[in-house]
Amino acid sequence: MHNSDSFVNWFRDSSPYIHAHRNRTFVIYFGGEAVLDETLNTLVHDFALLNSLGIRLVLVHGIRPQIDQRLQQQNKHSQFHQQLRITDDTALQCVKESAGLIRVEIESLLSLGIANSPMSGAKIRVISGNFVTAQPLGILDGIDYQHTGKVRRIDTSAIEQQLDLGHVVLISPVGYSPSGELFNLSAEQLATEIAVALQAEKLILMTEQSCLSTESGQLIAQMTTCETQYLIDNETQLATSTKCALQSAIHGCQSGVERVHILNRKIDGALLIELFSRDGIGTLISSIEFETLRPALLSDIPGILDLIRPLQQQGFLIARSVEHLEININDYIVIDRDGLIIGCSALHKISNSSAGLIACLAVHPDYQRSARGNQLLEQLFIDAQQNALQQLFALSTQTMHWFKERGFQESYFDALPLALQENYNHIRNAKVLKIDV
Repeated sequence: MHNSDSFVNWFRDSSPYIHAHRNRTFVIYFGGEAVLDETLNTLVHDFALLNSLGIRLVLVHGIRPQIDQRLQQQNKHSQFHQQLRITDDTALQCVKESAGLIRVEIESLLSLGIANSPMSGAKIRVISGNFVTAQPLGILDGIDYQHTGKVRRIDTSAIEQQLDLGHVVLISPVGYSPSGELFNLSAEQLATEIAVALQAEKLILMTEQSCLSTESGQLIAQMTTCETQYLIDNETQLATSTKCALQSAIHGCQSGVERVHILNRKIDGALLIELFSRDGIGTLISSIEFETLRPALLSDIPGILDLIRPLQQQGFLIARSVEHLEININDYIVIDRDGLIIGCSALHKISNSSAGLIACLAVHPDYQRSARGNQLLEQLFIDAQQNALQQLFALSTQTMHWFKERGFQESYFDALPLALQENYNHIRNAKVLKIDV
């Protein structure tokens, strides 16, 4: 495929996500390591692009390595307990310096409007402020955390007001008590609490590594909160930072955030790939399944037609009109992947018989060879048993072997129930396959 064709197809495929994300609130966390990296400019450009697409953006940055650097310069070292810094007076001063410097640096990059750069023409207003009220973490397990705090309250109305004006809200991991004390906060936990308080559509945690299965070494593409908790409880080799991100994801989803994405910030363009492509590049965590097999709805008809149209043109399937689908929609099941219909099939009960016809079994080309056809067929078998059907038929011109591999036997025209014989298309001359349920 020519590069221009590839770009056009990608742009078209991304358009549903551009529409879906507009005017939605995303909270994005990135650690202090990202600020030290030379790729920070690129990451900030991606933030600016999201803002230009109408996404309501709250950025929460970390400062842990910056604090460590300052302490090392003074030959001081922080103590940690349960992954949280014990912030003494010296560390608190480093917190103030680090937070202030990073905030100014990010504001500067978001304000950069250099010609011939991704920021050209971008007029972004970045707003920071005392949006977070904190309280001391106190003494836990006998450990006094001193100036380390936890979130007490998020000023959601003030943040919403800035987002309504199209501003990017930038929040440092510090909070203030009503008496004016400053507390050092976990940036990851803060981002999660902000996402919960705003009831954000997405919480995006940009971490230092991808969320991989230690057994297979492969990326874990998506999990429910239950699956995530199981992974935490049973995966002993899980990196500590990954475990913290997963725990934040569970808390976010259980508290009303629709979806949490864990992204490896070292992958160039990870944010854009995750948000504007169907399969993304990170780990998606949600309270409900990302991909579901369910009965079809009338609203699924455009998606079903988009899926089966190429197969109809190639002669794999007979043509089906909108009217046909509307009348028979209760016979159809679909595989819904994040709003995209990637698989469908139908079980038509044959009148005056105890038989059914399997029809319109189709899987999107990008998702074939991954057992989704089997999933559809297994569900049709279940539906057939629930409807007391004894035999299932399939009429196929090009996929006979697929059915035979799953237990179907080749049969004859005369074996078809009378209603199917009357509607049989002799020009198409499809093979008859049957199976006892």
